[in-house]
Amino acid sequence: MTVLEIIGTIFLLGGAAFSVVGGIGMIRFPTFFSRCHAAGVTDSAGAAGVLIGLMFISEPLIAAKLFTVLAFIWLSSVASTHALVKAAYARGIRFYDDSPFDFTKKRDEDVSEDASGENDSLGARGTDAEEE
Repeated sequence: MTVLEIIGTIFLLGGAAFSVVGGIGMIRFPTFFSRCHAAGVTDSAGAAGVLIGLMFISEPLIAAKLFTVLAFIWLSSVASTHALVKAAYARGIRFYDDSPFDFTKKRDEDVSEDASGENDSLGARGTDAEEE
């Protein structure tokens, strides 16, 4: 075995191990959002390890093609995970089961001030809203 084959094998094993650990994490994590995080991270990092390992083992032209695939996976994985989580949040899936309220939504008084037109673009927590 050459040095490049040894390095490639190490990357292949590391990427495969990372993907297996991520798959176990997807089963073990309790909520949808944490499972999406596990899937997004292992999709990017596990595939990167495998593809980089293959780049070390393959010919230069094939390595360039593998790099293109890797770049596409890195860009599309982040965007697709974000779109999936945003759609689930819009659908009403909560961050965790026992959450008393949602920290990302505006309070009722903020919504009523926005509807009346008294609120500026900074939101109800600005200095103008506190003086009234």
